[in-house]
Amino acid sequence: MSAAGSAAELGRRVVLSTPVPAVGGALVLTTLVMLAAGVDPALAYPALVRGAVADGNLEYTIAAFVPTLGMALAFALPLRAGEFNLGGDGQMAIGGVVAAAVALELPLPAGIAVALPLAAAALAGALVAGASAPLRTRLGLPAIVTTLLISAPAVSLASYLVRFPLAEQGTGMAQTPPLPESAHLPALAGSAYVTIGLPLVALLTAAWLYADTRTVLGYEIRATGQNREFARYGGVAVDRLAAITLTGGGAFAGLVGGLIVLGPPYRFVEGALTAPGYTFTAVAAVLLATGRPVAVPFTVALLTVLQAGGQGMEREAGVPGQLTQVVQGLIIVIVAVFATVRHLRARSGGREARA
Repeated sequence: MSAAGSAAELGRRVVLSTPVPAVGGALVLTTLVMLAAGVDPALAYPALVRGAVADGNLEYTIAAFVPTLGMALAFALPLRAGEFNLGGDGQMAIGGVVAAAVALELPLPAGIAVALPLAAAALAGALVAGASAPLRTRLGLPAIVTTLLISAPAVSLASYLVRFPLAEQGTGMAQTPPLPESAHLPALAGSAYVTIGLPLVALLTAAWLYADTRTVLGYEIRATGQNREFARYGGVAVDRLAAITLTGGGAFAGLVGGLIVLGPPYRFVEGALTAPGYTFTAVAAVLLATGRPVAVPFTVALLTVLQAGGQGMEREAGVPGQLTQVVQGLIIVIVAVFATVRHLRARSGGREARA
């Protein structure tokens, strides 16, 4: 095939891949909603972009990108093995409150004062997610149910800890005291919001991509996700992999909680971890990427820009910022439609082959 033919084929695959029509369809439907509401899309979309990357807003967008990408890893890792980790909020909240407790209660030298709370946060998140593993492997309860059910009491436990044992006295607010300066994440390039959390999460993402494609464990995880019974027949310990991926996903979520708490404003504030909706945005990004690891950082970036730019769109064009959540919801619906169509076509093809 000629170079021009190869380029054309590559372009066709990109255009017909699920993320492109899903995003395109969601934007078309959103535009129709704007027109029906009397809003000029020519004003709204540029305002959205400016709200995310212009006028000094880029560092806020990057600061939101880091926890969203981390939560995407928390969902995508178990998903590769066919498990659904929807308990990211609880794992993140427990990780954050444990990081705050370690930083406040243990006087540590610089460097260790950052590393130890982050390690403790990852371990705490892994334990919360790991609690659902035996329910999945021993009792056969779906992880999509158990992780979600465990998440609610985990968030409540974090709320209790920050309101009582770890509460800052005399403020009447559900927050911890400020963390010691030695426990503050170092900032990058003098930014007030972008910290070393960015290269750390980027490094973990690269490690995940490498492990997924270049290691035996990654192959076994993919095989389990594609056909659990076939993988079991081939000698793969599918129950062990389910526990590993769920626990690993929880570790990512707990680490995200620690990164948020050790960054500005350098304390655990009730609701500050879960209210921004990092978990929901991350799930939407992974679904948009159809679970393909290499696409996840790009879909996370896209949805982060949408979410961060929503405030600018609301200020300049008078469009409610919640419209960006509508876009995310439409993307998920369209991705689900594509998946359903592919499934029905596969079933139809299988029936024809048997006939």
